[in-house]
Amino acid sequence: MRVSIILLALTLTACSNEPDEEERAAAVAEVEANRVPPPEELQLEPIRYREIEKNELYGTGCSFAPDGGGMSAVALAMAETGHFLRGDKLITLAADKGSPELPYLARRKYDGAAYSMTLDLDEAEGEQSGEETSDYPATLTIRDASEQVVYRKSGIAQCGA
Repeated sequence: MRVSIILLALTLTACSNEPDEEERAAAVAEVEANRVPPPEELQLEPIRYREIEKNELYGTGCSFAPDGGGMSAVALAMAETGHFLRGDKLITLAADKGSPELPYLARRKYDGAAYSMTLDLDEAEGEQSGEETSDYPATLTIRDASEQVVYRKSGIAQCGA
């Protein structure tokens, strides 16, 4: 009798651990909902004069050019906004006023709905490159809405008026 009670208890335990079809579907749906896609590899295009003129991107701030990419800026960090060109679309971000101020009113961090951008300068290594401009070794990092790094390059940030 004792052995049959133990066997019955083991059988019930084994059956109760097996999820039914509804529990399986709910578990799969939860995994799918929480799955983070791999980050895209963001390719930035040079910001040309036509984008600057069309969007009135004039004023003080810093422009970032990656190493090996020539002198063409791929990102702008200004007092109120930050910008980069993704394909043919200009992405505009708001300056994070709580982040450190960089030379010429630029900010270290800019935020948007789909992306955030951080410009890290080595201010101690900056060199004057013109009457109202200085060049700094810099790193530009862009993250997607899931906080995954989609772009990180070192280069030069030219800051000025």
